[in-house]
Amino acid sequence: MKQDESSITSLISAFGRAYHSQFDTPKIFNDFIAKDLISEEEFNDVKENMVGGIQFFNKDIAEKFKGNKEEILKWITQVQLSPTPLARAAYCEQVLRNEVRLGLKQYVILGAGLDTFAFRHPELEKVLEIFEIDYPATQEFKQKRLDEANFKIPNNLHFVSMDFTELFSYKNLLDEGFANKKTFFSLLGVSYYLTKEDLSGLIDHLISNVPTGSSIVFDYADEQLFEEKGLSNRVENMVKMAAAGGEPMKACYSYSEVEKLLEKSGLLIYEHLSPADINKRYFSDRNDYLSAFETIHYIHAVKK
Repeated sequence: MKQDESSITSLISAFGRAYHSQFDTPKIFNDFIAKDLISEEEFNDVKENMVGGIQFFNKDIAEKFKGNKEEILKWITQVQLSPTPLARAAYCEQVLRNEVRLGLKQYVILGAGLDTFAFRHPELEKVLEIFEIDYPATQEFKQKRLDEANFKIPNNLHFVSMDFTELFSYKNLLDEGFANKKTFFSLLGVSYYLTKEDLSGLIDHLISNVPTGSSIVFDYADEQLFEEKGLSNRVENMVKMAAAGGEPMKACYSYSEVEKLLEKSGLLIYEHLSPADINKRYFSDRNDYLSAFETIHYIHAVKK
C-alpha cells in the first residue's frame, strides 16, 4: 500500500462493512459504526465507481441488471468486495473475545485502517489495551473522521504510526504503553502482499517479544491463488486489481508451508479454517450472493 493511497483503501474497506451492516441480512459481522466514518459523498462516490466497473467484473450481470444500480452494487459488494473482510473480521473478533475471557490484556491491530473495535466494545475500556498500527496518513485520516463524527477516543485506544511491512519497531508500541504481557495480534489482508521471507520475518519479530500464550490471527491465500478463477472470476479479478493498483500479490502457501513458517517463530496452529470451513461457519443458509472466497484461509496460532 502506498502512503497516499492508504486512506482510500481503508475507506473502501469501511464501505463494505457499512453496506453489510445497513443492507444485508443475516449479519456476518455487524460493524454498525463504519457508516459514521464515511461521508455521504464518499459513500456515493464508492458506489458509483463500483457500479461503473460492472463490465469488468461480469458482463452478463451488467446486462441482466442494466439500469438497476442498487442490484449491481449489491452483486459487486457481496460477490467481490465483502466476503473476505467480513468473515475474517468476524473470526478474528470471535477469537479475541475468547482470549479476553481467558485474561488477555493487549490487542495489536496491524493495518488497522478504520477499525472500530474499541468503539463497539466500550465495556472493555478498563480491561483491554488496544494498539492500532498503520501509516501516519491513515492514522490522521481516521482521527479526523472520529472527530467529525463526535467520537471520543477511549483511554485504552492507542494509535501507533508505522509502516510495519518495511520495518516493525517495538519502540513505537512501548512509547504508547505496550507492556510485556500476553498479547493478541491481528494481521488481516496483509500476507498476500508480502514475500514469504518478509511475512516470516514480520511474524518472527512480533512473536519473539511477547510471552508464551500470546497469539495471532491472519489470513492467507493457498497455492491455487494464481490458477483459481473463482465464482464469476472473482479470485482472478482480485489478483488483477491488486496488480493494476501497484500492489501485486506476491505469495501463496500450502498448509505445510504455513505450518513450518509458524513453527520457526515458535507458534503452533490452534485452528485453521479452509474456504469450505469458512463457508459453512459464516455463509450457510443465505439467500443472497455472499459466499466464502475461494483460496483464502484463516489461521489462529499460539506461542508455545
